Amino acid sequence: MAFFALSAVILYLFYNALKPKRILPIYQPSMVNTELVDTTVQYIRKYHSIPDFSLVNQLGDTITQDTFKDKIYIADFFFTTCLTICPIMTGHMGEIQEVLKDQEDVLLLSHSVTPVRDSVPVLYQYGIEKGVNPKKWHLVTGPKKDIYDLARKSYLVAKDEGGSGPFDLVHTENFVLIDKQKRIRGYYDGTDPAAVQTLLEDLKVLQKTYAEIAANK
Repeated sequence: MAFFALSAVILYLFYNALKPKRILPIYQPSMVNTELVDTTVQYIRKYHSIPDFSLVNQLGDTITQDTFKDKIYIADFFFTTCLTICPIMTGHMGEIQEVLKDQEDVLLLSHSVTPVRDSVPVLYQYGIEKGVNPKKWHLVTGPKKDIYDLARKSYLVAKDEGGSGPFDLVHTENFVLIDKQKRIRGYYDGTDPAAVQTLLEDLKVLQKTYAEIAANK
């Protein structure tokens, strides 16, 4: 009996030694559906990252790249009066918040695509209603052009409405996983529980990568 148990352990270790290490892709604009990417960046094949930004969260605090220094974060786009996919996405983001509540290396960031309507007081009230922890999850507003550029040129998750008005866009259901170097490491359907679970599994892969780097320093 002991022989079989030992054999099982050896086979398990052997399998894990041979199993290729999983590495998340680093998404570039050229890898994403062109409908979701501004024409000025569609050609980019490497070195894409989220640029500096300055927005305001539900507490009225200024949120910049420094807020996410040495952090992994999960981003999406929404608006408070949305009655279709947004409530589902917000619910799933709330579940993610609960799972990650004690993990200080991960934050959440939700951008309003109707920033004029979604003022700081509106976002604050929305956050209260949805159980948002402002230390973990930032709901942000800002200049409409800045939100548009972030959605179409940085995170690559929105369609241009085309003629509705300057900087109008249609956001998608995507959750975006961003690493500590501000690079896109994954896209996930924020309305799909299975996709959200995949996101959490990919997050663990990314965290393990950083832990191994820190251990080898």
